[in-house]
Amino acid sequence: KYIDENDLEERLSHLKTSLEIDELLYVSTCNRVEFMLISQHDVDEAFRRKFFAAFNPTWSEADITWATNHSRTFEGEKSLQHLFYVSSSIDSLVVGEREIITQVREAYEKCNELKLTGDRFRLLVRSAVETAKLVYTQTQIAQNPVSVVSLAYRKMREVELAHSPKILIIGAGKTNQTMAQYLKKAPFDSVTVFNRTVEKANSLATVLNGEGKSLGELQNFSEHFDILISCTGASQPIINNRIYRQLIGDDLSEKIVVDLAIPSDFEQEVLRKNNIRYIGIESLKDEARRNLEQRQKELELCKRLIDDKINEFEQLLRERKVEISMREIPKAVKEIRERAVTKVFNKELDELDPKSREVLEKMMEYMEKKYISVPMKMAKEIMLKG
Repeated sequence: KYIDENDLEERLSHLKTSLEIDELLYVSTCNRVEFMLISQHDVDEAFRRKFFAAFNPTWSEADITWATNHSRTFEGEKSLQHLFYVSSSIDSLVVGEREIITQVREAYEKCNELKLTGDRFRLLVRSAVETAKLVYTQTQIAQNPVSVVSLAYRKMREVELAHSPKILIIGAGKTNQTMAQYLKKAPFDSVTVFNRTVEKANSLATVLNGEGKSLGELQNFSEHFDILISCTGASQPIINNRIYRQLIGDDLSEKIVVDLAIPSDFEQEVLRKNNIRYIGIESLKDEARRNLEQRQKELELCKRLIDDKINEFEQLLRERKVEISMREIPKAVKEIRERAVTKVFNKELDELDPKSREVLEKMMEYMEKKYISVPMKMAKEIMLKG
C-alpha cells in the first residue's frame, strides 16, 4: 500500500480527481498507511472498493476485496479523534514515540505542495500537531522508552567511551534496521555489517556509510571494534568463544555486546569468559513492559487533554465555516454602494458641492463598514450558538 515517492503526485492526484475528493492527505510511516479525506461521499464498502481500484489499477478483484475488508474506517468526530491520537502517538506501535509528529507534519506539507489539501486540512493538521506537542510537554507519556531497540540504544549510550566507537552489526533484518535509525543520531567511527545475504548487508551498511560483508567472513574479521550488535534468526548461537576471541585478538578492553536475538546469538561461555558489558533481550523486554505499564497510566490524562483540544478545534472549524459562508457580504455591500453612486443617484451627487460630497462619502463608508460588521457578528453568534 506504500506509494513510491516518484509516483506520489500522479497517483494521489488521480485518486482525488477520480473519486471527487475535496481534500486528500496521505500519511505513510514504517507500520501504517493512512488516507485522510474530506469528501461529500459516504465511505461505505462501495466507496472503498472504488478507492482501492483507483489507488492501484493493477490490483485484481481479490486484492481489492482484501484491502476493503482489512481497512479501518473512521468518519466524522471519530476521524478527528483518530488523527489527534495518531499525531500524539496514542494510537502508535510504540506509545509515546515523538517521530510521528514530524511524519504527520511532513506528510501534510508534501500533500499541500501537490495541491491535494485545502483550508480544512491546514487547520486540522495545525491543531493536531499543536495538541501532540502539549501531550508530550504536559504528560509523562514519552518519559521512558518502551521499545526493546530504543532501550538497547539508550543503554549503549549510557556507557561512556573515550572515542567514537567502531561498531559491528550481525544481521540485517528489521530489528537491526530499526537500530540503524537510532545509530544515525550518534557519532561513531565506522560500521561493518555481516549478514548471510551480502546484498542485505550492503543495503543496511549504506544507511550508516559502512561496509557490508558475508556472515561467513565474520570468523576471519580481526579489526578493532567497541560495540557488537547482533540479531539474527538463527536457531542456535552463532558466536562461540573461539569466534569471539578471533574478533577481539589481543584487545582485552571491555566491549559492549547488544544481543537482540531470540534465542541468543551468543554462547554463554562467551559472556562468562570475556570482558563484556552485556545488554540482553530478556532484561530489555522486562524493562520495556514496566515502562509501558507506567505509560498506560498516563493515557487517560492524554485522552482528556486531546478531547478538550478536539472541542476547541470543532469550535474553530464552525467559526471558519461562518467566515467562509459570510465572505460574500462585503463584496455585495460594495457593489450596492458602487451602483448607488454611479447609476441610481449619480445626477443628484453631481449637483452637490465638494464639501457636501466629501461628507456624504464619509457617511457612506461608515455605514458600509457597519452593514458589513454588524450582520456578520450577529450571524456568527447565532450560528455558533445553534
